[in-house]
Amino acid sequence: MGARGEDSRAMRLLGAWLHDLDPFVVRFTDGFGVRWYGLSYVAGFIAAWLVLKALARRGLILVRPKRIADLILWVIVGTLAGGRLGYVLFYNPPLLWEFRGSAPWWGVLAIHEGGMASHGGMIGVILACAFFARAERVPRLHVMDCMALVAPIGICFGRIANFINGELLGRIVAPPGEPAPWWAVKYPQELLEGRQAPALTPEQLSELAQLLAEAAGPGHVDRTGVQRVLDALHAGDAEVARRLEPLISARHPSQIYQALAEGLLLFLLLWAMWARPRRPGMITATFLIVYGVGRIATEFVRLPDAHLTVARIAGLSRGQWLSVAMILGGAGIAWWVWTRSKAERVGGWAGRSKTWKVESKEERATGIVERET
Repeated sequence: MGARGEDSRAMRLLGAWLHDLDPFVVRFTDGFGVRWYGLSYVAGFIAAWLVLKALARRGLILVRPKRIADLILWVIVGTLAGGRLGYVLFYNPPLLWEFRGSAPWWGVLAIHEGGMASHGGMIGVILACAFFARAERVPRLHVMDCMALVAPIGICFGRIANFINGELLGRIVAPPGEPAPWWAVKYPQELLEGRQAPALTPEQLSELAQLLAEAAGPGHVDRTGVQRVLDALHAGDAEVARRLEPLISARHPSQIYQALAEGLLLFLLLWAMWARPRRPGMITATFLIVYGVGRIATEFVRLPDAHLTVARIAGLSRGQWLSVAMILGGAGIAWWVWTRSKAERVGGWAGRSKTWKVESKEERATGIVERET
């Protein structure tokens, strides 16, 4: 091999990383077990509960400490119901009239097959906050501010889980077998995605067919073979990794971009912003605007789900247009807070801890006021 060939091989070795992370924490059967994606939801809700509980104990939000768990429960229901219904209504309406002969019988309920929409989940959270606020007689916008403050933590965990799953693929930066940037990632899951997989040369197709046949046996060189190859990769089979690496394209790690933009950076911004007391609604407005801008920007390097054939309008995807609506909604809330709201400023984690009085509906009825610290 000449110097040029050796240089090219060295660039590949120093370039894109072949994704070999197993989406399961623990497997009980081939397709059933504890997944990182499910744990990301649990971790997000626990983190939200811990942060809000700490703020409530210091008297820095208007929700009583003992009611934080109830608020989180409302939000869990809103997130799951809104996320699933949002996916069905925004991206896959045929599920509404899809009925099956086995459990769960209705396509809408087949959540085990995947399909959650972040925009739908946010709508569900907003409704959950509104119902909770009404029951507790706490300003709706303040409850929404509390959840907007901690929501980026869960979003960050969710995007990291998307990365572990090898889903929501980014755009290709180098075709199979070509040198790739060091920051790119090669996702073998692209072989399951059909139209998102790049074209291979005849030699690469032959090598791939042989690899799949060896993994699944003759006559099983489709999804079964791909899944067997992925299982071997997740089990640490170095030979499979060596043979598979030149057959996979290098892509933007769009899930990591979104974990940073929609998660970590947004949380740090909101946390710094709420160091001082704010009028109810300002944290929510900032969340909607900044999240929307970040989502629009990152979706330029993220591909839509492979099974969705939603056409772009004016160059923007369905998710980007939903984000435009979020930005407009956030701007409307900000305008109202600045020009119409006369509510007192609340929150401000940098302030002193204080003792404050709150009344539940039962306490108002009996004239008993509870004092918490």
